[in-house]
Amino acid sequence: MAVAAAAAPGALGTLQAGRARLVAACCARLGPRWRLPGSWTCSRVDSTIWARGWTPAAGGAAWPRGYSAEVKTEDELRVRYLEEENRGIVVLGINRAYAKNSLSKNLIKMLSKAVDALKSDKKVRTIIVRSEVPGIFCAGADLKERAKMSSSEVGPFVSKIRAMINEIANLPVPTIAAIDGLALGGGLELALACDIRVAASSAKMGLVETKLAIIPGGGGTQRLPRAIGMSLAKELIFSARVLDGQEAKSVGLISHVLEQNQEGDAAYRKALDLAREFLPQGPVAMRVAKLAINQGMEVDLVTGLAIEEACYAQTIPTKDRLEGLLAFKEKRTPRYKGE
Repeated sequence: MAVAAAAAPGALGTLQAGRARLVAACCARLGPRWRLPGSWTCSRVDSTIWARGWTPAAGGAAWPRGYSAEVKTEDELRVRYLEEENRGIVVLGINRAYAKNSLSKNLIKMLSKAVDALKSDKKVRTIIVRSEVPGIFCAGADLKERAKMSSSEVGPFVSKIRAMINEIANLPVPTIAAIDGLALGGGLELALACDIRVAASSAKMGLVETKLAIIPGGGGTQRLPRAIGMSLAKELIFSARVLDGQEAKSVGLISHVLEQNQEGDAAYRKALDLAREFLPQGPVAMRVAKLAINQGMEVDLVTGLAIEEACYAQTIPTKDRLEGLLAFKEKRTPRYKGE
């Protein structure tokens, strides 16, 4: 008993040290010299580096503004910066109609390039991932291309798909998947990487890889259980079952389900409505809130609350926080600048 009692303080210290490292790692993702609150130790932040890591690197190529020029290579990915009342919303439109928007080497490269530009653009507030092909969101990996690969090439290619999907999951701003059609395999994994998913009732969704004697390789075995629970996720993956929009809503896979319209873009329109709801909020607060939720869900509650405390502290010295208080006092709409 005496030995156990003596060991307890050491175990507690180890646990606290581990939590401190997790919180420090969380703050590190916000950029250099972010301050940890209370007893957590880190260099103090100053007002000049709040947006560091969210702006393009010096000398870096700027992504086109407005409605961007369409991608030349078969126009497989269209990146659009919306304007006027939708300014701050960016739409990634997948456009491989002849291949059901399947994930090819070229499309993966283009998505990675687009995401790399978006993650450092401070003016981006919300990103919508959609299809520009009626009836299809993304049919998964390009199996025709895959069939031409040697066994030694398959693993590295799947790793690239996984890395690209992880990049989307790690974007600092809210992301919405608008599922207006078929989303199978890697297509559903792409949607699972987004913060919010909306779908038409006619959409079809499923992780069907076990039919091909493989398993989901783009994060599906990890993100689906986190979205709908372990037992049901196992059932869906083991059975390769495909759900429609209503079924997906009933199990919590999507947040909203809508009857499809004549244009075939009901989910996209709902995603746009949601994105417009996000626009008036403080940009720094939105990014920090997403980080706090994402990091907190991966740890125990006590550590998660410490992460929340650390993230909340980052909003206190911002100009946006002062603007919000002033706007409330003056009974007007706040004019946030992300500072």
